[in-house]
Amino acid sequence: MGKIKVVHYINQFFANIGGEEKADYPAELRKGQVVGPGMALVAAFGDEAEIIGTVVCGDSYFNENMEKAKADILAMVKELAPDVFIAGPAFNAGRYGVACGTMADAVQEELGIPAVTGMYEENPGADMFKSKVYMIATKNSAAGMRDAVKKIAPLAVKLAKGEPIGASVEEGYLPNGVRVNFFEEKRGSERAVEMLLKKLNGKPFTTEFPMPDFDRVEPNPAVKDLAHTKVALVTSGGIVPKGNPDHIESSSASHYGEYSLEGVMDLTPETFETAHGGYDPVYANEDADRVLPVDVMRDLEKEGVIGSLHNKFYTTVGNGTAVASAKAFAAEYAQKLVADGVGAVILTST
Repeated sequence: MGKIKVVHYINQFFANIGGEEKADYPAELRKGQVVGPGMALVAAFGDEAEIIGTVVCGDSYFNENMEKAKADILAMVKELAPDVFIAGPAFNAGRYGVACGTMADAVQEELGIPAVTGMYEENPGADMFKSKVYMIATKNSAAGMRDAVKKIAPLAVKLAKGEPIGASVEEGYLPNGVRVNFFEEKRGSERAVEMLLKKLNGKPFTTEFPMPDFDRVEPNPAVKDLAHTKVALVTSGGIVPKGNPDHIESSSASHYGEYSLEGVMDLTPETFETAHGGYDPVYANEDADRVLPVDVMRDLEKEGVIGSLHNKFYTTVGNGTAVASAKAFAAEYAQKLVADGVGAVILTST
């Protein structure tokens, strides 16, 4: 058997085409070319595998034209007929993660070619596809590229050869719900005592049965005097000024927008729209107040129910956006709201 043939999928950033301004780059096949992180993969493969082609596609293009992009890329992969398909790694880039997961799953299901990808555990693509494809756990940024490649390459080789895949703790992939038996050097009682002693002594240890981590947020006390409180509107429904001036992504948003409501009494179809790609935009585009109720808040302001409506609103798209990103957005604009004397916030969704 000769070298294992690999097709590698990357986005416009890792192909050195550009950043967000080039995210609409359509799918492209570069036969025989090793691009970006593919160089590190080739080094990790040694004499066992080679990249016979690289597929490049912009993150926005893929997510906004998913069916066409998926069909085009599948045709490219089918043409080269590799032994294994590698996507990414995507780290914590949400749209890239969704693209990598979607293509790895599609290549396996529709072409019967094994696939592997890699991303940070909080990437929305991880939640969507970790039970369907092998997904190496990575750090949250490209600073973890070397470590990711060291795990992706040997797993890809194993998949191509049809060799048994070990447990997630051995191979480095995100737990996928499939239990794999393996032998530990020490019996369970001995490992349990060692972990307990480390815990009692404040030393680091790794549990063998991690419990789910639920983010429980205690509600704040009710506002006592709403009639003298400045209230702000915040939304994950993607309401933006007409034309989406800050180019907030339709899914897996990488940023939020801050826009003025000075003198705005009503959101009209000529002035506001939604950038959200996760629901039918027709009704929101007809009347954006259905998602961001400026008209009702102005009525409450006139009636004295609230003290005033804040003259700015904050908006992003919740569709596929990583929890870590959403928390970072909120932490940033919450400081701005406090500085502006806002006493209450109404957060609307879709």
